[in-house]
Amino acid sequence: MSFLEQIVARLERSGDAVVLQELRDGQPVPLTARQLLAQVQVARAYLRRLRLKKGDRCALLAHNSMQWVAMDLAVMAEGLTAVPLYARQSPAELVAMMKDCWPSVIACGEQSLADAIVEAWPEAPPHFCFENVFTAGRGPVENPALTVAEGDVVTIIYTSGTSGEAKGVMLNAGNVGHMLGCTSGRLDQLMRDRTILGDPAKTRPGQDAVFHYLPFCFAGSWIMMLTCMLRGNKLTLNTDLGKIAAEMRMAAPEYFLNVPALLERMRKAVDEQLWKTGGFPLKVYTKAKGAWVRRQEGKSRAGDGFWLGLANRLVFPTIRKKMIGGKLRALICGSAPLSLETQLFFMMLGVPVLQVYGLTETTAICTMDDPDAPIIPGRAGPPISGVEMKIAENAEIVVRGPNIFPGYWSRPEETAKVLRDGWFHTGDQGEVDANGNWKIVGRIKNLIILGSGHNIAPEPIEDKILHELPGAIQVVVVGNGRGYLAALVTGKVSGEKTQAALDIVNPGLPHYKQVRGFHLVEEAFTIESGLLTANGKLKRDLIAERFRNEIDAMYQAAKTA
Repeated sequence: MSFLEQIVARLERSGDAVVLQELRDGQPVPLTARQLLAQVQVARAYLRRLRLKKGDRCALLAHNSMQWVAMDLAVMAEGLTAVPLYARQSPAELVAMMKDCWPSVIACGEQSLADAIVEAWPEAPPHFCFENVFTAGRGPVENPALTVAEGDVVTIIYTSGTSGEAKGVMLNAGNVGHMLGCTSGRLDQLMRDRTILGDPAKTRPGQDAVFHYLPFCFAGSWIMMLTCMLRGNKLTLNTDLGKIAAEMRMAAPEYFLNVPALLERMRKAVDEQLWKTGGFPLKVYTKAKGAWVRRQEGKSRAGDGFWLGLANRLVFPTIRKKMIGGKLRALICGSAPLSLETQLFFMMLGVPVLQVYGLTETTAICTMDDPDAPIIPGRAGPPISGVEMKIAENAEIVVRGPNIFPGYWSRPEETAKVLRDGWFHTGDQGEVDANGNWKIVGRIKNLIILGSGHNIAPEPIEDKILHELPGAIQVVVVGNGRGYLAALVTGKVSGEKTQAALDIVNPGLPHYKQVRGFHLVEEAFTIESGLLTANGKLKRDLIAERFRNEIDAMYQAAKTA
């Protein structure tokens, strides 16, 4: 039975249970499993009238919504290939991706998105908007049998393109089916104990409550959505990024998928709020936080247990409830390494953070923390079932297994570069401990090679500087071919504070990894400015090109100083 057949069977069993809901003006707008299946049927009937052929591409250009889920399931059920696109990207970038895969039709969530594409690409393929589909209400379809075979390409997801144009990653039904089995299995482990975190006297209902804010066009986000459908979960969709905090509390999730940036903002917000509040709560929090850090370092003092116990009774439960609601069992985090400080912060509050590592080419996941095993802060757990990983030349992580994609759309040479001798070459540098838990060190393509010949991964250095520099948004270390490292620092920070941060970080680094100059950039790099990828990663080559004069001036000033 294909993954799609399993999802449909689960939805049929769920009947009138709510499986999706959006929060609009603070009120839930629910969709039952029966209603979702009806919407899928309506969308399938609409797609059939377009007389598309099996394997034709259907671009999905829309913000997250319940209709997006129905359309995605309908596209795959009709044997078409879904091409999800990020609605916040510029029309020029979106058009470049669509010209690469040339969809037969473009499904848009709203008319403004369709208009932007047509303006940038007058000869674009036909398009339609969701409202044209779901307000028509036609269905059911004749012969609703599902047409998905294991080798069928069900989606083409475009990679971020940090060092060049985006490539279309093809994922087939076999890739997705294996991954959904792995993710559902991990969640079975997490939810086996039905008591609520922090209150063992209470138990959870049988249906998992999940909050979701990450765009479905990202592989990990899409896999989480499909996993929720497979499990019959109640999935609450955030449709307004400005309301994440409030909607998160309203959804009262038991777990949800995150990126490091949000968790780090949540940690900083707690610190800032407690400093404003002051008084006894701040004293208990500060004492407990120091005690927690010393415990992790094996340097506990007399009295530390008292402050931690007091905080666990009086402060931490209140923080958990105000920040995320009262039913949370764990946070799941992927897309980039989470800072050790942030992971330890949530662990201090009694909230496990399960890390995930993977790429679009690995169907989003290679490793996941095991809920039944001790979580090792700073690592992303062991490989998932059926997946092999090892270290190759230049400390590169290579992977093989049923999660590995069949190739890039229409790019055989690019495919051959990364799929060699049965192994997928990730481009990530990593290390693994004796228990099989992996840690991601950096990207090989990001390596800076100094004039001295030293090879340096910039990410760990950038993380250290950011940790010591509140107010900074991004730090980009540069220095390829130069005599030493320097950095671009974005955000509203002063030169004095930046230098003070470097004075803290540099002594702990070997001489060739020390950052000896910096240039301040007040405006943060953004997706809209073209300097971040769709999922928020730095486009280092473009940043270096955009700020070439400033970088040259920084090094020239050092020569004349």
